[in-house]
Amino acid sequence: MNVTRRSLLAICATALPLMACDRLMGRPGAPAFHSTDITGAEFARHLELPDVDGRMRTLADWKGKLVVVFFGYTQCPDFCPTTLAELAQIKKSLGAAGDRVQVVFVTVDPQRDTPEILKAYVANFGPDFVGLRGSLEQTAAAAREFKVFYAKVPGKTPGSYSMDHSAASFVFDTNGQVRLYVAYGGDSKALAADLQQLAAAG
Repeated sequence: MNVTRRSLLAICATALPLMACDRLMGRPGAPAFHSTDITGAEFARHLELPDVDGRMRTLADWKGKLVVVFFGYTQCPDFCPTTLAELAQIKKSLGAAGDRVQVVFVTVDPQRDTPEILKAYVANFGPDFVGLRGSLEQTAAAAREFKVFYAKVPGKTPGSYSMDHSAASFVFDTNGQVRLYVAYGGDSKALAADLQQLAAAG
């Protein structure tokens, strides 16, 4: 058994139900995605956080669209701007289908990411990108639901800390069901193909 297969088996044993494992292990009948298929996973099922205008948002708000959720923070030097820029390019490359892709950025640093800062940040990548900002407790609950790790790394001054955090995206289908786990650093063309396939499916 090679390392990759062992890793997939470990994921199946700890986090994913049989339906998702069937897809991960390449069993018959599973759609062929480039990203990790987590259809039926018992996590990343709910998202309820305020947006930059204070309106409570849930996945149901974007029913009929493909939703890509990414956790990060506005002062992130690499993972976050790179991911959001790639998603903006992917939306553009999909043409009309790109209009059906909703990017949602969840800050893990609500102390510094004020509504005004977060609103301006996501607007840099697309006018329809949505930023969500909860309280410390709401942020922690959302991260637990998505199995996202984040932690404050102290800086030289109290306000100069950085945030370690998971760098992956979660893709939901048009019915609000989680379908794909997209690791950071993957091929943007492959993700575009996955989104195109999900869009075509409804």
